[in-house]
Amino acid sequence: MLTEADKSQCSHLQLLARFLAIPAHQRVERSIDRRIRMARFRDTASLESFDWSFNAASIDQVQIQELATGDFIRRRDNLIFVGESGLGKSHLIQSVGRRCCALGYRVRYTTSAELLEDLMAASSDKTLPRRVRYYGRFDLLIIDEFGFDRLERREYPESSSLLYKVIDGRSGRGSTALVTNVDFKEWTEYLGDPPLAMALLDRVVDGAIIQKFRGQSYRAHRAERKGKPSGNGHGQAQAGHDDPNGQAS
Repeated sequence: MLTEADKSQCSHLQLLARFLAIPAHQRVERSIDRRIRMARFRDTASLESFDWSFNAASIDQVQIQELATGDFIRRRDNLIFVGESGLGKSHLIQSVGRRCCALGYRVRYTTSAELLEDLMAASSDKTLPRRVRYYGRFDLLIIDEFGFDRLERREYPESSSLLYKVIDGRSGRGSTALVTNVDFKEWTEYLGDPPLAMALLDRVVDGAIIQKFRGQSYRAHRAERKGKPSGNGHGQAQAGHDDPNGQAS
């Protein structure tokens, strides 16, 4: 660096700035890595690895890229990805979350089942208020697979109210992203409590950014391709078309 500075005849101030930039960049990278670890993403999904051409007519790349700027978090807007399984919703929401981590936002990823299990355990050992505050401190809380499995009211009799506590605790304080295959009109049946379902819808959906996913399932397409015999006469299945993250939802 000194040799280059001598050749370019840069000033002492410019040379000092170059030296200081090295640890500064290293601190930024460490901070990003730390936020990504704290987010606990399930996959190493990225927008660059998503197959935008597969359902190009129904998945708006421009809108997803806009979400990745994190402006919706700055505005404290909620975000909902709704659509059938297999369209890449999980891949995209984790990709957006990872980008937001790089921008300095505190993000937490969880599935609905994992969240409920954690809240039930906290309820049992009398630490529920602390866990609700924990989930309330993130700039973006991502709840994936909402509706992926029916809420087991026999196993989690308080599941609906526990979920509401987290959503309500974040209302107006941060952005919450729900990824679901349950249409809004079916939330009452899913939650099993009509008044609570309406209250939850009011907290989450009102003013939210809603991205509806339609198209062909990556998973179904891959299974279909694997089921076809190859042209070599040995009955070997062709390689399937991978969904964006290897396990689309």
